[in-house]
Amino acid sequence: MAGLQTDDAAFAGYAEAKRDEARLGVDEKKAVSSAEVSQAELDGIHDGLEFPTDEERETLRRVSDALPWTAYLIAFVELAERFSYYGSTVVFTNFIQQPLPPGSRTGSSPSKSGQAGALGLGQRASTGLNTFNSFWVYVIPLFGAYMADTRWGRFKTICVAVGIALFGHTLLVISSIPGVINHPNGSLACFIIALIIMGLVQANEAVCLTTKSGERVIVDPTMTTSRIYMYFYLFTNIGALIGQIAMSYSEKYVGYYLAFTLPTAIFLLCPFVLLFGRNRYVKSPPSGSVLSGSLRIWRLAMKGRWSWNPIKTVSNFQADDFWESAKPSNFKGELLPAWMTFDDQWVDEVKRGFKACAVFLWYPLYWLSYNQLNNNLTSQAATMTTNGVPNDVLSNLDPFALIIFIPICDILVYPALRRLGINFSPIKKITAGFFTGAAAMIWAAVVQHYIYKTNPCGYYVATCQDADGNPLVSSLNVWIQTGSYVLIAFSEILASITGLEYAFTKAPKNMRSLVMSIFLFMSAISSAIGEAFVSLSSAPCSYGTTA
Repeated sequence: MAGLQTDDAAFAGYAEAKRDEARLGVDEKKAVSSAEVSQAELDGIHDGLEFPTDEERETLRRVSDALPWTAYLIAFVELAERFSYYGSTVVFTNFIQQPLPPGSRTGSSPSKSGQAGALGLGQRASTGLNTFNSFWVYVIPLFGAYMADTRWGRFKTICVAVGIALFGHTLLVISSIPGVINHPNGSLACFIIALIIMGLVQANEAVCLTTKSGERVIVDPTMTTSRIYMYFYLFTNIGALIGQIAMSYSEKYVGYYLAFTLPTAIFLLCPFVLLFGRNRYVKSPPSGSVLSGSLRIWRLAMKGRWSWNPIKTVSNFQADDFWESAKPSNFKGELLPAWMTFDDQWVDEVKRGFKACAVFLWYPLYWLSYNQLNNNLTSQAATMTTNGVPNDVLSNLDPFALIIFIPICDILVYPALRRLGINFSPIKKITAGFFTGAAAMIWAAVVQHYIYKTNPCGYYVATCQDADGNPLVSSLNVWIQTGSYVLIAFSEILASITGLEYAFTKAPKNMRSLVMSIFLFMSAISSAIGEAFVSLSSAPCSYGTTA
């Protein structure tokens, strides 16, 4: 289920090849495309590669390179995987939190006011298991990156991950079939095993060209990488949107067995697409893990820089010459350690990798907000007036907004900023994304306040029922949650997509898998922090009498 991690590696492999082509001077006939330049206008201009002068770097317009159809094959695999992942996880909250509806053997509750459910373990258990799932699927990329770098290579790692995920999906279906779902303990055990198994699944120089219209432009590898990740993210959210909407209604009107079986069926397409494109993908052979060597260099650079004064220690670690002591050239007349088989340039590359990772240390705070989409916000929706809409269908507003606004940003917003001379750098984008994510949580907090004010039971929203056991909800319409989901979507464009791009572009070539996995690992840290707040994932007075 953590296909984002594995397929990121595949897309990174393609982006890496595009950048290397420029450096090696590949003389292929290709086309350059951009939001600002048509495909036909630039067709046939790659008959030779010419590098821009310093003056041209400052004055010429920059465009991105073309994406071949093999990139879209990888994107389709990601679309299918995201359909299966989000199509399954979108119903987890109700599956765990809500009880099996009276007389139901599938978990469905087709009535307008009914609520689908299965295990009936409550909001805290639901949030806890959802948070564990998020933690697990983002811890595994560290292991996946190690296997890709040292044993299997990226393509084989993805294939193994797909096979493991299919087994996990099968267990998920078993946990929801009639006869199993009616026995909560057995269903829960099968469900948790499925979560664990499915979590086991993750050009260096610009060239100058002349278009057919006579305009000289720069094919910027940074813009190409940015575009790759923008549209990669677009495909993931198309899959997420279709999967979430379809499975939310399947859960409510048919049952959980269908909500878990359809994602499994779609995921079965992935092996066939990978098989079809196996000889067409850019494959990176295993080249050895750089983790242990990087940590040794870091430890050596820290030697003699510790102090009882924490301010001085931080200052020493940020000194300009911090990495100099770890370079082999500084061991003049000394015997080099046996593990020091690299040169000064490699130390500089490790420095770049650590610098990129330093930015990621802030991401757990961002993911802590984002992770509310499929647990607490879904639970919040169940306490509002839905008029027959499944409470977990609202989360589809996030991928729906992304599908709309990603092309707008690529085609209109970012080019307009560049034409105006505004340098909207990756760090500025990430900062804006953090503020937008915070605004989404403020919106949710205000909505929750008014839910308490308008619910018949006040703070007892989680257990508010009438005499017949039917839930009593707030008079507020569930669609007022729209603001939170749209703001989160904007924050993803600014912070999440840019973070993926930053992880790739700032890391040295031999550390890209490692740096990418560390970026994804920040989400695991966020989930671990979220587990500490699970006890707060209920109404202030969730245990009390009913109305």
